[in-house]
Amino acid sequence: MEKNKKKIVVANRKAFHDYEIIERIEAGIVLNGTEVKSLRAGKANFKDSYARVVDGELFVVNLHISPYDHGSAWNHDPVRRRKLLLQKRELKRLIGKIEEKGLTIVPLSIYFRGSWAKIEIAIARGKKLYDKRKDIAKRDSDRDTQRELKNKFRLKV
Repeated sequence: MEKNKKKIVVANRKAFHDYEIIERIEAGIVLNGTEVKSLRAGKANFKDSYARVVDGELFVVNLHISPYDHGSAWNHDPVRRRKLLLQKRELKRLIGKIEEKGLTIVPLSIYFRGSWAKIEIAIARGKKLYDKRKDIAKRDSDRDTQRELKNKFRLKV
């Protein structure tokens, strides 16, 4: 496998529905041994997870990584907060951006780059209900347009 090729383990599809993504950032994530094995098995869940700054460090909260099936009695806590690894200047810039009104940090995906677990986080703004409806209507109309074009240019045999 190529060194820079990423293998996405889990994606947070709901984040694109609930938030307007402003900027994406790749960060490392601090994991215990059994957490890595559970991630490789694809047993993680982003439901209600977010990132927040605590004492100048960035943590992801409510990220559920299931206990490893073949682990011992000392398996990890599934919903513990996990530290995210960023350069100091990236972290300062990130903190400055989220202090703006209405911005938050949401995790988008977890993947492996080589043998290292990475998490893609995003600076995002929450969508209102009417924004979500508008996006759904636009997606439906785009789908209908594509279907019409496909049928129009289909070769008649």
